[in-house]
Amino acid sequence: MNELATTKQNNAATPVQFNFFDPEQFATMQRVAKMFAHSELVPDIYKIQVPQGADEKTTAMAEMKAMSNCVIALEIASRIGASPLMVMQNLVIIYGRPSWSAKFLISTVNTCGRFEPLQFRFTEKGNLGMVDFVDYEYNPTTRRKEAIKKQFDGRNMMNLECVAYTTKRGKEQPLESSPVTIEMAIKEGWFTKSGSKWQSMPRQMLMYRAASWWTSVYAPELSMGMRTVEEEQDIIDITDTAVDVTDQVAAEKAERANKTEIKMDVDGGNAGTDANEAPQGANDAPAGQSHTPTPETPSEAPETRSPGF
Repeated sequence: MNELATTKQNNAATPVQFNFFDPEQFATMQRVAKMFAHSELVPDIYKIQVPQGADEKTTAMAEMKAMSNCVIALEIASRIGASPLMVMQNLVIIYGRPSWSAKFLISTVNTCGRFEPLQFRFTEKGNLGMVDFVDYEYNPTTRRKEAIKKQFDGRNMMNLECVAYTTKRGKEQPLESSPVTIEMAIKEGWFTKSGSKWQSMPRQMLMYRAASWWTSVYAPELSMGMRTVEEEQDIIDITDTAVDVTDQVAAEKAERANKTEIKMDVDGGNAGTDANEAPQGANDAPAGQSHTPTPETPSEAPETRSPGF
């Protein structure tokens, strides 16, 4: 019985990986990806979506895009030893970044065969009181988000602390995550963000964040360095705000641009001279002679060779 359990554990901990540089394996992966791309059970980013009346080129591009996404999902599934359909259902794109759902991350830890199921410990740390935090608001003058210090009134709110913990299979030493608290969520801006789930389901969000932090420390190969959906939604990046610099460029152009119009005299070889400035030597006359040029009688100046620059 113990040998059977050990065999199951080893099988669960040894995923099968595809080799992209093996022609046979790559061809197999493409066939599997094509099958998933034609399925109705996968999310839209993995489906072949062709607009009505599209030409052959557009159809081919849509099929290639869907199959490429499926191949990436298959590679991730083989790397972490998970079901490809499960990966496709739980790999979410947030702000252009791939991220896992917290539920998928917890289930991956529980079924990988290396650890006992994750558990969570809650501790009441007393009332929050007044909590100082930094919020980021858009300033229309500077056209960017700026940090503003604020206070959160938590005098009637309990400060909960959550820790995710478990043990390795066959071991007794507990493996604990860093503690996550409501006070931390407020100071980091997770709790006060518009539409945040921390206000409506704080205990659930505490468990999700603690599980993510536990995985990042003890099993980072399962998350592959990617954050959870909840983490990506909570992150505030002030560099994400686009800044319109049109007025600034126009002001610098008016201030620093050339004030005098420059014309190029290609035929005469005199480059960089002003339109009202005569070429060098054009008004020179031999000594002892008075020369007054008129429109009818052009001045006869000695021939001057171009310096070549």
